[in-house]
Amino acid sequence: MKVIDLNADVGEGAGNDAWLVPLVTSVNIACGAHAGDARTMRETLALAAEHHVVAGAHPGFADRAQMGRRDLDLTRPELIELVTNQLAALHEYGEFHYVKPHGALYTMAARDAAIAEAIAVAVKQFDATLVLMGLAGSQLVQAGREAGL
Repeated sequence: MKVIDLNADVGEGAGNDAWLVPLVTSVNIACGAHAGDARTMRETLALAAEHHVVAGAHPGFADRAQMGRRDLDLTRPELIELVTNQLAALHEYGEFHYVKPHGALYTMAARDAAIAEAIAVAVKQFDATLVLMGLAGSQLVQAGREAGL
């Protein structure tokens, strides 16, 4: 039997999560940098659990004005810290099973091996059992495989 994962970005404070989460099978929860806050992380993780929806972390650039959609030039240590801090922030409110970078961080990691590797390192150091989601055939997928994720 084939299965399709219907996925959505949530926890961004748009006010639609209560009706959206029950309709999907997995959710990427904003971790407080590009969007979201303690309340939305807590509430969205609870919604996912209530509706048996797989929860994932959705770390992005700390750029609320552009909602994490602007390319930023960060060093490797800054990237690792950015991702790690957001994973820790979401983890304070519950369990999640995968990491899918958001916006510009996602697209930059798709094409830039160094950015992808920094994200993979951060995820592996935080919890090596997490799945790292990326665009098929991208540098992020390759970095995740190389890191054993």
